[in-house]
Amino acid sequence: MSDDMTTQVFKEEAYELLGELETSLLELEDVPDDMDIINRVFRALHTIKGSGSMFGFEAIAEFTHEVETIFDMVRNGELGITKTLLTFSLSARDHIYSMLESPAGEVDSSVGEGILEGLKEVVSGAEVEESMEEPTADIAEAAEVGGIKSEPVVPAEPVVEGLSLKSLFQIVIKVAPGNEVEEESLDSLMEELGKMGVVRAKVLHRGAEVWWDVIFESNADSMSIEEIFFFTDVPVTVNVREVAREDIAGFLDVSHEDVDDRVAETTQPTKKLGEILVERGDVPAEAIKEVLADQKPLGELLTEKGVVSKEKVESALAEQNATKEFRSAAKKTRKKVDTASSIRVSAEKLDYLVDLVGELVIVQAQISQVVSSKADPSLTALSEELERLSDELRDSTLGIRMLPIGTTFSKFRRLVRDLSEELGKEIDLNTNGAETELDKTVIERLGDPLVHLLRNSIDHGIEDPETRAAKGKPRRGTITLSAEHSGGDVMILIEDDGKGMSREAIRGKAIEKGLVSADQDITDKEVFNLIFEPGFSTAQSVTNVSGRGVGMDVVKRAIDSLRGSIDISSTEGAGSVITIRLPLTLAIIDGLQVRVSDDYFVIPLSLVEECVELTRKDVEEANGQQFVNLRGEIVPYIRIREWFEVEGESPPIEQIVITGLEGSRIGVVVDTVIGEHQTVIKSLGRVYRDVEGISGATIKGDGTLALILDIPKLFRTVLAEVKAAG
Repeated sequence: MSDDMTTQVFKEEAYELLGELETSLLELEDVPDDMDIINRVFRALHTIKGSGSMFGFEAIAEFTHEVETIFDMVRNGELGITKTLLTFSLSARDHIYSMLESPAGEVDSSVGEGILEGLKEVVSGAEVEESMEEPTADIAEAAEVGGIKSEPVVPAEPVVEGLSLKSLFQIVIKVAPGNEVEEESLDSLMEELGKMGVVRAKVLHRGAEVWWDVIFESNADSMSIEEIFFFTDVPVTVNVREVAREDIAGFLDVSHEDVDDRVAETTQPTKKLGEILVERGDVPAEAIKEVLADQKPLGELLTEKGVVSKEKVESALAEQNATKEFRSAAKKTRKKVDTASSIRVSAEKLDYLVDLVGELVIVQAQISQVVSSKADPSLTALSEELERLSDELRDSTLGIRMLPIGTTFSKFRRLVRDLSEELGKEIDLNTNGAETELDKTVIERLGDPLVHLLRNSIDHGIEDPETRAAKGKPRRGTITLSAEHSGGDVMILIEDDGKGMSREAIRGKAIEKGLVSADQDITDKEVFNLIFEPGFSTAQSVTNVSGRGVGMDVVKRAIDSLRGSIDISSTEGAGSVITIRLPLTLAIIDGLQVRVSDDYFVIPLSLVEECVELTRKDVEEANGQQFVNLRGEIVPYIRIREWFEVEGESPPIEQIVITGLEGSRIGVVVDTVIGEHQTVIKSLGRVYRDVEGISGATIKGDGTLALILDIPKLFRTVLAEVKAAG
């Protein structure tokens, strides 16, 4: 593997660990005594340090080591979790991220030094209690067995005190031959184990060979145990196996005649007496079965001797069976987890795969069109099979691009924490539906709009604690970020329990800016949508967070570019709800293909409600105005022929495609509706990128182009014309 590839592997792993580190640190703010979370923080730091050192990122390794040392004290109970400690730790996480991002780790070293100084002040200001208790000595005395010297090892006191430690492991740790190992190095590894559970161990020597025989009781899993030895400088091989409690009876008195045999015992079960006799040929297998069949179960023997009643034996057997079933189920679960695997694929390769699938969909459409003109049954069957396979491949490939939106949600906890502290507010962020999946491209482009909306909720929506208390509200405000599937779309809601929006304040500002007239009657929905106008702000003062009228119009454009919609509802004094609707993917969509003269267009099918006819009589009855009476509802429409200046005469009967967006409806007038079309979206070149009313293009089955209509843009144009007409 080249240096560039190894560096990239390290960085990708480090970015994931930094994300987990930030999440864990924020969780510690709510549950500072949770040892599982503390251990997650320590393991993330430990892995970043070890990997950094391994791949030559010495500056990262040295800095992370200092932070890791602090959390080692936390694990040992020598230092408590405080808000100041978490603040400096989050800053340390940001500094490590900066070192990863900058070329050759070139960052301002004074920033890192300042963070470490802050952490040292936290440590020096804390009360550290040192335990002077003598360690337990229920370890066997040193002995000489078969030329092998056995020395007792006193385990460190576990930091998991108070937990129920049930899992038992046997660990054989063998030092590689020819290597000299200092006892301090071995002791440090033992101390690391002791921090995760209760250790019972013996160090064994035979000449120059050294190994450990360890019984370890902990709630950890085998992977966590092996991690302890992953980055150690001690040249050891480690075998870990989970054992039943009854299998370790007399552990401390077991003699070891050969280390290799002992290592083999960790992976191979001991043979039963009957198996050995059969293998040697001393006893036939049938004889063993007959003898075993004659043996009575222990419960039956005890009942016959009157030691215990039959009912109590049956009760004990029921408990035994339940335990067996539980262990069997747990074993199957562990096996499934162990066999599950995943691979890391670069985003560029995945995007290229999606592009290839898109091309395949286009070619398949072309083949289907050619085959339909041949009327050959065998070709038709092959074409249908190709269509089925390409559809499955398309769905599978797009499924690979789908990511849980929780990957975006998690980073907002830090935003809410830091910004609320800066503004002197107390705010909790709740998230729901983090498992809801969206196309990775949508998620990437959704981050900035959500940041704007959350900042507005924190700054404009949630009141300061004193104001909330005076209103009878809890001092801590709440922002809820949730996602859920809604039909073919994903719906994202940002709710807060703040002061809400003042309808009159927004309307007054709109009148002042000339956006609406003083006598114009507008709905609540229209009032709240005014905040998306460029330069619009009702803030009384400009802060470093908001108030300049920049941001909400950017949010609107960003959501529109994702073919989505955004809606606001608010109750003054109670809070606001912002609803965003987004398509699941931006790569391949279902579209409705239409034609105007010889030009073809595609309308996203998710926005289409119905299709109706438009006759010349309908046009005459509307007195030239572009409205249609649709079952008692007046719906405005726009003519694609006029919008794009398509030459030719309109047919006597045209088609209106009724589309719905943000609670409103408009019609799109075309010559002919052709039907549903699997649309592979192709971006337009720089010259055509800003053409109003077009969001992209696709290739039809015959190789010609069809333009994809930008329905949100057409919506705004039509509604603006309707308002202007009064």
